Amino acid sequence: MRSLATLSVPIIIAQLLHAAYQLIDTFWVGRLGANAIASVSISFPVIFLLISLGGGLTMAGAILVAQYKGKRNQEAVNYIAGQTLIAVSVAALFLAVAGFFISPHLIKLMGVEDAVLADAVSYLRISFSGLVFMFMFFVFQSLMRGVGNVKTPMYIILGTVLLNLFLDPLFIFGWGIVPGFGVAGAALVTITTQALSAAVGLYIFFRGKSEIVVNPGELKADFSFMKKMLFLGFPASIEQSARALGMTIMTFLVAGFGTVAVAAFGIGSRMLSLVVIPSMGLSMATSTLVGQNMGAGKIDRAEKIVKVSAKVGFISLTVVGLAMFLFAEFLCSFFVPGEAETIQSGAMFIRIMALTFGFIALHMTATGAFRGAGSTFVAMALSVVILWLLELPLAYVLSTHTSLSLLGLWMAFPIANVVGAVVAGIWFLRGSWKKKRITEEIKVLEKAVIEEAVIEESLQ
Repeated sequence: MRSLATLSVPIIIAQLLHAAYQLIDTFWVGRLGANAIASVSISFPVIFLLISLGGGLTMAGAILVAQYKGKRNQEAVNYIAGQTLIAVSVAALFLAVAGFFISPHLIKLMGVEDAVLADAVSYLRISFSGLVFMFMFFVFQSLMRGVGNVKTPMYIILGTVLLNLFLDPLFIFGWGIVPGFGVAGAALVTITTQALSAAVGLYIFFRGKSEIVVNPGELKADFSFMKKMLFLGFPASIEQSARALGMTIMTFLVAGFGTVAVAAFGIGSRMLSLVVIPSMGLSMATSTLVGQNMGAGKIDRAEKIVKVSAKVGFISLTVVGLAMFLFAEFLCSFFVPGEAETIQSGAMFIRIMALTFGFIALHMTATGAFRGAGSTFVAMALSVVILWLLELPLAYVLSTHTSLSLLGLWMAFPIANVVGAVVAGIWFLRGSWKKKRITEEIKVLEKAVIEEAVIEESLQ
């Protein structure tokens, strides 16, 4: 419990601060009206989709770092960090360019109203322009979490969020010589603060005084090793991409009910992302601890950590869900004051989901354990099946082929939460994840590190 708390609390705080980016944007943009909120809401699933395509390499790096940390192989940890930086940088540049040019087509494809179109395209294009900075910090945060340092990323995020809080109203509404950019101003502020956080993270890696040391002069792509990373990270990429694409499809469904529904969905989605953060923190901490213990050969301790995490997550998120159920209208009115119809629809969405938040914790804890053990395919399969074979079809059928209409779409969320937790729990109890041995499968890494060490020793 102590190990879990030591890791999970800073991770939860860091994730809350990450969510604060979106919440701060939503708060200030909400002062521009429901159309402005809708333009930001319609953009978020698209950004998340392309980020997810490159996210697998970051996750693969974190898993390997955690397991080699457990084996006390510092050279391997440093080697993995350098290769992860190279691979993710290339992926980020490609996705940033692609995202910038396809942004108008994606927004139009969603069928949004003309009042939302221009702002949504502008927000999306600016966000893609800063994608490289976002990816670089994600690499830093993931790898540092793998070695157990979760406080340093938290402090960096705190500083950038405070700066975001100050700059958002300045660039959205303007003041003095600074013109107001409207919705685009929120995106400009976000990429600026993300660039600062990425710069700080890279400085810590390169200065050679942290748990991970990357020598810029030794950053050479090892394509053989990257293939191994890709094999490990590909299922994680597919999982995250499938989830992001699912959010995009869900946004398509919601957009068919008008701008008010899109705004309500945007508020509800952000509240959902906020309340599941304790579960995300526990899942990430569980993944790190499982990885380190699997690397050290302590399988029983890894299993015990997962069970403790599941209990804590279920209880805490159930309590949070109850509070959200009781104060749903107040929370919605905080973001869109005076928009009665949007508040009512958003509150309904939140109340329907809220009482099943504890089941989200159970599902995410189990998948975190699978990832930490290196069973990324299992984590992918569970998430994809629940989302694409249950939640999305159910949302479509209930909202378009029954009298429930929009209410039916909202109901798909709690049903998927409960079923997902049950299926993930059954798979965890089967115990097949305990037989995975990542450090034995990726022999090329140890070979490369050993050869490098021998060469250095002979030169000395």
